Amino acid sequence: MGLFSKEEPEPVLIETGKELACVVCGGKRFYKREILMNTPGMTFFKLDWANATATCRICGDCGYILWFAG
Repeated sequence: MGLFSKEEPEPVLIETGKELACVVCGGKRFYKREILMNTPGMTFFKLDWANATATCRICGDCGYILWFAG
């Protein structure tokens, strides 16, 4: 998933015990990323570092990004 990353996509179990599947292609292997959720107000004051983060899963087949709060 990146120029220097050797990470491999892997299956993800959600809280119900079911395996996560991509809503676009049905893929079941994902990369994990923490993404900064920028807001215009914080960017205006140059405080982007203080924004909240979200956990994202990126489909290893098609690249679709699924966002998860908290």
